[in-house]
Amino acid sequence: MRPPEMSRPSHGYPRPQLRRNNWLSLNGAWDFALDREASWSEPEDVSWNATILVPFSPETSASGIGNTDLYKSCWYRRTLPTHPFDPGHHLLLHFGAVDYRATVWVNGRFAGTHEGGYTPFTIDITSHVRGSADTVVVVRAEDDPGDLTKPRGKQDWQREPHSIWYPRTTGIWQSVWLERVPVARIDSIRWTTNLERWEIGLTAWLAGDLSERMRMSVELRARGHVLARDSYAVIGGELHRRISLSDPGIDDSRNELLWNPSSPTLIEARLRLRSRTGTVIDEVRSYTALRTVGVDGDRMVLNGRPYFLRLVLDQGYWPETGLTSPDDRALRRDVQLAKAMGFNGVRKHQKIEDPRYLYWADRLGLLVWAEMPSTYRFTTGAIPRVTREWMAALARDYSHPSVITWVPFNESWGVPNLPANPAERHFVRALYHLTKTLDPTRPVVGNDGWESVATDIVGIHDYDLDPARMARRYHAEDIVPRLFKRERQGGRLLVLEGDDHAQSPIVLTEFGGIALSDDPHTTWGYSRAATAEELETRYTTLLAVVNELGLLSGFCYTQFADTFQETNGLLYADRRPKFPLDRIAKATSGAPLPPGTTKEGSPRLSMPTNDGASTADQPTK
Repeated sequence: MRPPEMSRPSHGYPRPQLRRNNWLSLNGAWDFALDREASWSEPEDVSWNATILVPFSPETSASGIGNTDLYKSCWYRRTLPTHPFDPGHHLLLHFGAVDYRATVWVNGRFAGTHEGGYTPFTIDITSHVRGSADTVVVVRAEDDPGDLTKPRGKQDWQREPHSIWYPRTTGIWQSVWLERVPVARIDSIRWTTNLERWEIGLTAWLAGDLSERMRMSVELRARGHVLARDSYAVIGGELHRRISLSDPGIDDSRNELLWNPSSPTLIEARLRLRSRTGTVIDEVRSYTALRTVGVDGDRMVLNGRPYFLRLVLDQGYWPETGLTSPDDRALRRDVQLAKAMGFNGVRKHQKIEDPRYLYWADRLGLLVWAEMPSTYRFTTGAIPRVTREWMAALARDYSHPSVITWVPFNESWGVPNLPANPAERHFVRALYHLTKTLDPTRPVVGNDGWESVATDIVGIHDYDLDPARMARRYHAEDIVPRLFKRERQGGRLLVLEGDDHAQSPIVLTEFGGIALSDDPHTTWGYSRAATAEELETRYTTLLAVVNELGLLSGFCYTQFADTFQETNGLLYADRRPKFPLDRIAKATSGAPLPPGTTKEGSPRLSMPTNDGASTADQPTK
């Protein structure tokens, strides 16, 4: 007898590139308890005294807890009705992300554990639930707030948020769901595009009972047309195939099939695992796109042509929900807002973003720089923590066409003594080469901001208050050697390896940071504008200068939206624009300077930083 179908919520499957129909969202009310000193070790020790709304972390008001104190552990419990089984199915429990170390019990028995606060994990709970009337799931999340050797991004280690660090995120903060799967199933897939050969590479890995000989059928469709339909033998639990498409030549039909921000064509995929007799054992839906990205000399290239990046730094926080979006609509709206402000991409900063955001970036057309959340100490314990989680992030997001660049380090965070410590430089090189090994199809920025050691792109963070000075700094064709040898953004050298990067693309990956605020005591920014009109004038002036700098292959403005005490967003924290979206977009594209304003006479010249210090003394992103 076939088990009954699970109900499905309408907000979209949490893992958009490997979708099944038979799943159940476990978001909602769970029993909850804080464990400040991590003193409880087993579920029977816990004193359950609260209810939390998953997937919002207990620090957020949306969770119903709203506790921002320092605590080392918390516990979750939920009772689920057990659906009837048949011998041909298993039950998988999926977690999008739990910060930092999760331990799971099912019906009182240990079921599994996972370390890493930003990446997903799955536990097969079949053996724990057979014969049970109900299923009780208990999760312990251990997250020491003072541990600076784990990847933590912008989560503050002090009780109150300070400077550019924000409230912590403890425990479950992405979706939890249950999925019924066949015993033999498609476990994961990876798509790789090659435009030179006009083909799509598919790698699929199976799991479960692989004793029977099986085949996999693949159908690809785009714009209402079937591009490919074929069937392949699966050998050794893996499938590696190159699917050749008919090359339409260099004409409009070819261009329409390519993915780019202005025309984000996706190729929908249906994969069916079949038995030897042709019976469908498992079926998943996915998508891919015809898109290549790379570096050609000192230019970034998209689909083989130079492409100028207009990015905005996006930290992915919301006022009432923290790192978790309020809902799927909010993720879609963020992608739409970035495009409406004239940007063609975002640099997701110190956060491995929810896959649903990447889904909307794929579907609506927005480029994404993906960045590893930093540790803040370099130790023998930090090295494997960063490496394991970065590898998991690469595996999770490899197939998203919107992701065009990997950034394992930011501003030497976690490797604070790069110039003097060879071990730290080796670590940056190691992660750069590991990333290139696991994904040779995308550029990698080894350490963004300064002190480049191994990189395909030189990222520069420059919060100079004077647009005229920036224009002089980056204007000349022969400026690169002087930049690399003399400039000290943030007091740091830009590169640590001589002229090795003289022909690399240069991207101004952080600049601006103009806060709309007149209160330096409760808000933070790199400089301040007192009114929306002043902010518009200064933003327009600065972007007019940056768009003219031929040395650059792109830029990334700080930042998308206000984030807690940091008020230098183009949007308020609730995503209201600080001046009209159409005027933001016009300025982002490098519109002419406002009447009566010149580079030399910009109102920015007289604006102080937060405390009157030079920009070199200011903390950066």
